[in-house]
Amino acid sequence: MTRLLSAVLVIAGLILGPATPAFAHAGDTTEVSSYRSQVTGLSSPLDGLSVRVVEGGARLELSNSSGRTIEVLGYSGEPYLEVRPDGTYENVNSPATYVNETLGGETPLPANADPTAAPAWRKASSDTTVRWHDQRARWVEAGLPPQAVADPDSEHRLRDWTIPLRDQVRVFEIQGILDYEPAPLTWAWWVGAALLGLAVALVAGRWPRSAGPLALLGGLATLGYAYARTADGAGLPGVLVLAGLIAVAAAYRHPPFFLALAGFVLAAFAGFGSADVFFAPVVPAAGPGWLARAAVAVAIGAGSGLALTGVLRLRAATPAPAPAPDPVAVQ
Repeated sequence: MTRLLSAVLVIAGLILGPATPAFAHAGDTTEVSSYRSQVTGLSSPLDGLSVRVVEGGARLELSNSSGRTIEVLGYSGEPYLEVRPDGTYENVNSPATYVNETLGGETPLPANADPTAAPAWRKASSDTTVRWHDQRARWVEAGLPPQAVADPDSEHRLRDWTIPLRDQVRVFEIQGILDYEPAPLTWAWWVGAALLGLAVALVAGRWPRSAGPLALLGGLATLGYAYARTADGAGLPGVLVLAGLIAVAAAYRHPPFFLALAGFVLAAFAGFGSADVFFAPVVPAAGPGWLARAAVAVAIGAGSGLALTGVLRLRAATPAPAPAPDPVAVQ
């Protein structure tokens, strides 16, 4: 069993260090939301230039393999980012450099932040793919939009948005849309996860050999969710990968203690730790939101059921204490 756990940890370590694109700002973590931002295209397409929304709408990602220098213009039309053939540069005199440091744009502006000042370029990365927060592509106003207040259970188109780019003297735009989407049926996902947990415990208790396939189901669902998060640009989520691998390992060998441990890790870290996807329609994962919610529900249900099964097997395998000697017989 020690060898099995060691193998799982080694495999996890080998895959938890993928190459990632440059970040114009470290920013903050991704989160679920009620607002879906999408890139619809470029007003003037250019071979080798692509833009997409990543991290559940938290950032935009621009990739430039055109061999040309492409500028992203700031909120006052000033040069903000330059993606050159040798890497990404940011203008330290652009207010956007500081506003876009965080998702909410709360960073105070330094004295040199002036959109009319001459650009002062600082190399941010040698990568030609860059990600940044941009308030023009997000809902940043306080409270719900008026359409959602009037009808919170329907989808609403909030606005079209544009972000200007420049190729030497030619100005063109990233074009996109911003929508409001209603919340999912949170209670239904919790009920589904609970019923699944009960079913897993009953099935694994009635047919002991079913614990392996059930652990495999939970592990693969979690690894699939980890891949979806990576495909959305959030980076490889190490906790999800490790929880999924431990569950897959439990499908191969599942003595009671390891089954209980694998079920707990799966439910706690891949399930309850990701349960925010039950509360909002837009999640930081590629694909439809219901698929991410289904993966988390499977992690909660399968993990809880397997943990309970492992604990019950441990109790059943514990020998009963020897009866105390009869005092009369001893005399």
